[in-house]
Amino acid sequence: MNVSADKSAATPAQILRNQIRAGHHTTVTTGVAPGHLQANLVILSADWAEEFAAFCAANPKPCPLIGRSEPGDPTLPMLGCDIDVRSDLPRYRVFRDGLQVSEEMDITALWRDDLVAFALGCSYSFEAALIEAGVPIRHIEQGKKVSTYRTGLDTVPVGRFHGRMVVSMRNFTVPNAIRAIEITSRFPRVHGAPIHFGDPAAIGIADINKPEFGGEPDIRPGEVPLFWACGVTPQTVIEVAKPPFCITHKAGHMMVTDRLNEEFREA
Repeated sequence: MNVSADKSAATPAQILRNQIRAGHHTTVTTGVAPGHLQANLVILSADWAEEFAAFCAANPKPCPLIGRSEPGDPTLPMLGCDIDVRSDLPRYRVFRDGLQVSEEMDITALWRDDLVAFALGCSYSFEAALIEAGVPIRHIEQGKKVSTYRTGLDTVPVGRFHGRMVVSMRNFTVPNAIRAIEITSRFPRVHGAPIHFGDPAAIGIADINKPEFGGEPDIRPGEVPLFWACGVTPQTVIEVAKPPFCITHKAGHMMVTDRLNEEFREA
């Protein structure tokens, strides 16, 4: 599906992308451009691209593939009429041989004719559905990034790609936890239902108060932690696979698309 431009008015997502390109929005994209689908980003050379696409197909919970570019093409017309993956995210991570070597606000100077961009569904999209249903999300209320953890859960290996899953955590009262499971299960292309709830040690998280990514949690008496497969997973897999060159989004700094969250809701 191509998203055609409406020249009479820019969408909230287009306005935000213009702000990012101009360097006026350099922080996380939590809660911005309400209603618009957000995406994780992975950029690899063409000789790694088919293997990564197969890895996504084998691991649809952490890596729900929603868009892919042609080699050398920085646009994703299926997600937005003017998206440029080189400049439209607030922060990028640059990897060489599996190690982060820099963090950038614009990767135009690093772009090559053999690079392929992959957009993966993001949990920020189902958060909008939770809020619309009256389910409060504390990290958004507190202006923090979602708490995100490395786990002991193995992904399904494909070729050179393998590693452990990353999860994001949101905590709720028991009634709201039940509603959150019901609501997010309708969004399989943006991670869907949680993969675990309750005891974090059961999925290899040693200390729930010390997330590897994101903000510190605020879990109160009587609340239950729910864990969703997370689009940061490819970054930990890249650390293991060690492709010569790779670029990803920085956790929490997503690509905001022109597609609407409602388009990804299943009955």
